[in-house]
Amino acid sequence: MIYMKSTLSILLAIPLLLVSSVTLSAAFDAKLSVSLKSPLCSGCHGSGQDVNPLTGRVHHSNDSPDAVKHRTGPGDPIAGRGKSELCQGCHGEDGNSYDPKVPKLSGQYASYISKQLRNYQTGIRSHQIMNAMAATISDADLDDISAYFASKPRMDGPDTRINQIGQKLFFHSEPSRAHMACVNCHGISGKGLTPKTNMFPVIGGQHKEYLYAQLLSFKYDDRVNSPNAIMNKIARVLEDEELEALADYLAEQ
Repeated sequence: MIYMKSTLSILLAIPLLLVSSVTLSAAFDAKLSVSLKSPLCSGCHGSGQDVNPLTGRVHHSNDSPDAVKHRTGPGDPIAGRGKSELCQGCHGEDGNSYDPKVPKLSGQYASYISKQLRNYQTGIRSHQIMNAMAATISDADLDDISAYFASKPRMDGPDTRINQIGQKLFFHSEPSRAHMACVNCHGISGKGLTPKTNMFPVIGGQHKEYLYAQLLSFKYDDRVNSPNAIMNKIARVLEDEELEALADYLAEQ
C-alpha cells in the first residue's frame, strides 16, 4: 500500500516536473557549466556527491551500507549468489555483462529486477530466453536473485566523452513536444534519485546498445511495462537519432 501511494505521488508530480524543469532551464545551464568543473562532480569521479539542480536531490552512485540495504529489498543476497548462477552466464558474475545487448544488473534496484522478471513470467514483457528462464523461478528465489545483483556496486560507464545532444535531452524538458527531462526521474547521472526511489531504474553506465534498443521498444510500443506507460509517452516524441544520443550519453556515466 505504501509503495502504491508513493508510485501515485510520483506519477502525479510528473506534469509539474515538466513545467518546473523548463522554468529553471536558463538557470540550469549556468549551474551545469559550473558543476561539471566543480568538486561536486567528484561524486562520480572521486569523493563527494552531486546535487540535481532541478530537484535539489542528491544523486547518485550511492554504495553506502544504508543505500545497499534499501535497494537490496527483502531478498537474501548471499542465497541469491548461488541461485543466480544460470543468470550469471549472460549477465556476468557480478552483474556486469560483456554482451552489449544484455543489460548490466550490478547495483540495480532489486524491486526493479524482480518486477521485470515477474513481467516476463506473465508475458507483459516478451523475450524468448527470459520468458523461459523466468517461468522456472519461484517468488522467494526471485527476490534472492534480485537482492544479489542489487547488492553489487552500481554499474558505471567509461566516462571518456560527453554526447552533447544526449546531455541536453537528459537535462532539459521541452513542453512544446511534451518531452520531460530524464534527470527528474533517473537522477543527475542516471544512478537514481535516492536509494528508496526504486520505481525508476538505474540507467547511467548501462550498455548503449541495450539502452537504445529499450528506448526504441518503448517508442514503438513493443515494451509497455513502465509506470502509467510514462516511458512510451516520453520516447514517442523523440527522433530515433535523439534516442541513440541519449543512450550514448548515459552509457558513459
